[in-house]
Formats: sequence, C-alpha cells, structure tokens
Amino acid sequence: MKIGKVVQNKKWLFLTTLFISTCIASAALAQGLPMVVPEAIGLSSERLNQIDTLLKADIEKGTIPGAVVLVARGGKIAYFKSFGMRDKEKGLPMEKDSIFRVYSMTKPFVGVAAAILLEEGKIVLNEPVAKYIPAFKDVEVAVYGKDDAGEMTRTTVKPERTMTLHHLLTHTSGIAYGWSVPKPFQKEYYGVGLKKDWTIAEQADELAKLPLQFHPGTKYMYSRSFDVMGRVLEVVSGMPLDKLLKELIFEPLGMPDTGFNISESDLNRLVYMNPKTFLYLDFAKPAIRFSGGGGTVSTAMDFARFSQMLLNGGELDGKRLLGSRTVAYITSDHLGALGSLAVRGYTPGVGYGGGFGFYARVDAGRSHFLGNVGEFYKGGYAGTVFWVDPKEDLIAVLMVSEPAHRLRYRYIIKTLIYQAIME
Repeated sequence: MKIGKVVQNKKWLFLTTLFISTCIASAALAQGLPMVVPEAIGLSSERLNQIDTLLKADIEKGTIPGAVVLVARGGKIAYFKSFGMRDKEKGLPMEKDSIFRVYSMTKPFVGVAAAILLEEGKIVLNEPVAKYIPAFKDVEVAVYGKDDAGEMTRTTVKPERTMTLHHLLTHTSGIAYGWSVPKPFQKEYYGVGLKKDWTIAEQADELAKLPLQFHPGTKYMYSRSFDVMGRVLEVVSGMPLDKLLKELIFEPLGMPDTGFNISESDLNRLVYMNPKTFLYLDFAKPAIRFSGGGGTVSTAMDFARFSQMLLNGGELDGKRLLGSRTVAYITSDHLGALGSLAVRGYTPGVGYGGGFGFYARVDAGRSHFLGNVGEFYKGGYAGTVFWVDPKEDLIAVLMVSEPAHRLRYRYIIKTLIYQAIME
C-alpha cells in the first residue's frame, strides 16, 4: 500500500472518530451535561469498566435482563452505557433512553414540588394535614393487644398530636404500607393501596379511615405518606399532580420522558416487567391515580438532570427551581434519633436518616455501602436508584428492572463507582 493512501486512511479514521465523538458529546450537551473521558474529572476508565464486566456477566447468567448506568462528576458525564435487553421476548435491546418504572423514586419529585410551594409561601410545614384533606380530622391511632384466646385485637385512641405536612414528608405520620401492619389487619391497608381505579383524592379519604400505626412524630415508618402529600399538593395548587410536577419540575429541567403516563408511540421504549410481579404498574392505559409515592416512569438521562439540579443547589441550565438553602434543607436528615436504625423495616438502612423523599447519610461508617456524610439517594422497587454526593461533586443513576435483586445491585454498583474515584 502506498504511504499516501495509508496517511489518507488514517486521516479518514481520525475524522470519523472525531465526528462520532462530536456527535456523542453534542447529544449530551443538548441535555446540558457534556461528555468527557473519566480521567478528565478524576475517575479511572479502567476501574469504571468493572461495571461492564459485572453487568455483562450477570446478564449472560440471566440474573438480570439489562441495565443502564450513568455517572457524572462536576456536571460532566464520564460513564453512560446500556447493557442487555429491555424486552427479551421481543428481542429489543436496552437503550440509553429506555424508559423504566421508577416507583418510589417518585417521592423526591413530590418532596421538591412541596419545597417549591414552601418557597412560594403556599404551604407551611407545621400545618395540619386536615387543613387540606378534611377526612384526616377524625383519624385515630391503633392500639394492638391480644384477647383471651391469644388472637390479636385492635382498639383505637385519639392521636396525641396533630399530623402535619412535615410528618408526611418525613414518613413520621403514622400512615403505613400494608406490609408494615400486623398480618390480621393487612388486607384493608393493601386494599386501599392497590385499588387502581381510584384517584389520589379518593385514596387519601380512604386512608384517613384506617388507624395510624403510631402517634404522629413519634416513630419512622416508610409509608403512603407521599401519596397523601401528593393530594395535598393538588389541593394547594388546584392542579392534578401529573400536571403540577410537569409544570414545576419536568418541563423546566428538560425531562421529556418522566411522568405518570407514556405516549403510545413510546410504549415500546418501556422496559419489560413481568405482569405477575408484586406492585406491577401497567402503562398501556392512561393512569388516573397519580401516586406521589410510586407512580412515575423516567430515563437515566432525565434522572441525571434532576440529580444535577440538586447537586447544583437548585439550578440547571440557567433555570432555578429552588434556593440552595432549601435544597440543603430537604436533602438533610430530619429524623435524628428516629433514624439510622439497624432494625428490620427501616428502609434507609443504618447510617442514614431521611429528608423529603431522600435518604441522607449521617455517618461515615456503619452503613453497608460506600458514601460520604451529606450524600443522599433514593431507590425504587424495580431496582432503579440515584445518588448525589456533594463532597465528591458526583451524581450517579442506575436503572434496573428486576425487583428481586434491587438491593444487591444498588450496593455493588455504588461501590464500583466510588472505587473508580482517583482524585
């Protein structure tokens, strides 16, 4: 081969590579998060690639069908990859823009929306829930015991204090999920939670008929409090929750694939989940119950933009949603002695307290996975999770749709991200 032809081929290869890199970077820039090589922001490419090794091996073994992982530092994306399939039966590969059911990662949206209304002076956190949902005016607290035959009994008493909006936002209201209630009484709680043809207004009124599990403010219990808070936001704003979140958060942040419904043209982007899965959400039909506790879908990039806004102190691409002090407030620990518990059923886990839909790190050690004090995160039932670490100037999003393995990957992927930090 002639030297001139070799040079020409090399030049063509260089220009092609440059063009592809530019296209990738431009696509990221269009989302407001530029793409860089990991080393440019203190991360190791070699060590990040351990994520590839793990996920490819587990997909090959059939442990999970697929995943999407995004890591950014200093507002720049260092790692953004998709793996496996979004629908094995249909032969559809996982894509970076695949849409996932994010379940409880809906709660931070409600927490941020509440904070926006707080900043606008439309709510006050110590206001009674009953001010906005009158049915809660007569709510009572359960007292459990046993009869002479050893069967569990339940009586009720008046609450020792009024349930407030702050109690809802910190899961200290006394409201419960069905699995947190003694077994003889679980059915009525599950009935309220799983009835899909109710609006959240109807659901809130039905929840108010059920006894609280403790006096408000005395314990922490992961619960349907955010479903109730979603209804409060509707009453305060005069808007359905889906439109309110779209107007306050999703549109300003450029999150086109996040919400309570999926357009018919985008349904094929939704990651498959077995319809027999507990808490399965079917998006083939429009939702009418906009669950503030777990009803939305999203993508890795959409959640990265939401996360980056929080890391930036409430602002992204020149659009400010919240003041920086408010962001610090809602992502801080509000539980104190009620949190960081090493007991079964304490959802954040030891080393963490709770903010407004976020789990806030309060201890450098003790936790079962890496992180820094001041870092916060939230996961969803299907396996999705996001982290924001102000100390490392880092955000990360993991999207997996396999509930049985959600905790394992949450811990492992976080470790693989942190071990790649070089400076």
